[in-house]
Amino acid sequence: MKKKNIITAMLLMLGMVASAQDVLKGRITNKEYNIFMQFNLYEENIKIPGQEILGETYGFLKKNDDSRVWIITGVELGKDDRSAVLEMTNDYGSEDLTASLTVNEDGTYTLHQESGSTLKVAGKSKWIKLPKTLTFTKK
Repeated sequence: MKKKNIITAMLLMLGMVASAQDVLKGRITNKEYNIFMQFNLYEENIKIPGQEILGETYGFLKKNDDSRVWIITGVELGKDDRSAVLEMTNDYGSEDLTASLTVNEDGTYTLHQESGSTLKVAGKSKWIKLPKTLTFTKK
């Protein structure tokens, strides 16, 4: 009977580890700015649609109706598995920045630009600067 309890406890712990790792991968959206992020901050295995020539990345930020992206080129995971520091560059390679991504208690995500260039997306014939802090929801 003890052996069965130990095995059950181990399986439960493995399940918790697997679900914790899922928190820093997936797709999150910000409807206000019509943008989303697709990412896996644990390994570089995300290909950018239409830009597969760039190979596998940690992910990207993109406006729904535009082909340009901000690519996640580097990741430093937080000790709590609920945050990470991201190095990002635009797909032209002309601008880069450092941002933090945090999973909040309510399940939303906060992306905060720490330093470097300002995140911008294309708008009606002009660039739209995004706020330094954005909130995303998991899709």
